[in-house]
Amino acid sequence: MSAETRQDRFEHGMKVLAAVDGEAGQRVIDSLADVSPELGHQVVAWAFGDIYDRPGLAPRDRQLVTLGILTALGGCEPQLEVHVNAALNVGLTPNEIVEALLHSAVYCGMPKVLNATSVAKKVFAERGLLPVTE
Repeated sequence: MSAETRQDRFEHGMKVLAAVDGEAGQRVIDSLADVSPELGHQVVAWAFGDIYDRPGLAPRDRQLVTLGILTALGGCEPQLEVHVNAALNVGLTPNEIVEALLHSAVYCGMPKVLNATSVAKKVFAERGLLPVTE
């Protein structure tokens, strides 16, 4: 463990969050400011600064894992929206995202994948990426 301070970890996490999630990530942190600023701090410092920025997986691979997990959990549509955007930001194509969601159906079921695909469609529409073609 390095001798980084709490603030150092937060600042590093903010750089990672900005690079991956952009404004969507900042909106999540801002939404926590008046109810649980510590949760916002942990999302930034721990989830993005410590875990997301580890060298073992490329950011696009981390996003594929995240999309699969959020899809399988279900009920995570706001977070899924952030991470579909993040997946695009780190280089995944709409086709790759759709394929990852389709692949998830085998393991977590059609209703969850339908919900996740609806979220992806919303993000694609907002970014002018429809229709998705193979």
